[in-house]
Amino acid sequence: MDETASEAIDTKMMVRCIELSKLAARAGEMPFAAVVCRDGIAVAETTNQVARDTDVTRHAEILAISQAQRTLAKTNLKGCTLYSTVEPCPMCSFPIRETRISRVVYALSSPLMGGASRWDVLRDPELSRSLPEAFGPPPEVIAGFMGREAARVWRKWNPLAWGVIRLRGVFGLG
Repeated sequence: MDETASEAIDTKMMVRCIELSKLAARAGEMPFAAVVCRDGIAVAETTNQVARDTDVTRHAEILAISQAQRTLAKTNLKGCTLYSTVEPCPMCSFPIRETRISRVVYALSSPLMGGASRWDVLRDPELSRSLPEAFGPPPEVIAGFMGREAARVWRKWNPLAWGVIRLRGVFGLG
């Protein structure tokens, strides 16, 4: 796939992800959302369900991965891209590696809690070398894609919380 086609798919999927994050906020969740795509087609899309299910493990990325595995009827998601409004945390990054997702595209970085920028689970080649039975190669990581658009959703969701989040360095645009 050429770069222009790939960027068009990335834009389409991230726009959908950002729309889902707006729905999450309206439903009483924090505005986290994720989409899994293969060959330019979304195979899974979801939002956080932490508040709804009173379960802190119900992150959008984990739910999207689980849904994609069911949709595709396989655990290996090689060739898939995961889109997320925020950099996946370490808890979400391990299943990304274990399912062998090929690409991860996210809007807002998370220098405090991120699975790439802080804890390096997504990019660490040692996981693959030491446990190749469990972990695939590091995915390609695209950080900061449509970050300003995702930040607008967070700011609109709760301007005060967004200000504190930015001040404390929890999320960033890069």
